[in-house]
Amino acid sequence: MNFRILLLGGISVSQSDKEKKRTTVEIFNRSYTIVGQESSKRVKLVASMVDQKMREIQASNRSLDTSRLAVLTAVNTMNDYIALKEEHNKILEELKNIKEKERKQDD
Repeated sequence: MNFRILLLGGISVSQSDKEKKRTTVEIFNRSYTIVGQESSKRVKLVASMVDQKMREIQASNRSLDTSRLAVLTAVNTMNDYIALKEEHNKILEELKNIKEKERKQDD
């Protein structure tokens, strides 16, 4: 999933960008135009989740400015992603072991 963020009133877009979908979302009280190939529904879901995570973190860290809040949100999100990826790889390895045992039993 590759997104490019254009701030409203922002920068010029190339011809290839014109073929991509643009979705305007609000994250932490700021509007962004997201350019990418994903559906608007997907982009809005992702933006909503980012907004929710920022608000959760901000609720327990009221003194953070928006930049630090955004970085902390990114760090937390990447940590969650890595944990899920590790769990996914663990499950794939377990499935591989099960299939290998079944194959040996069939021999």
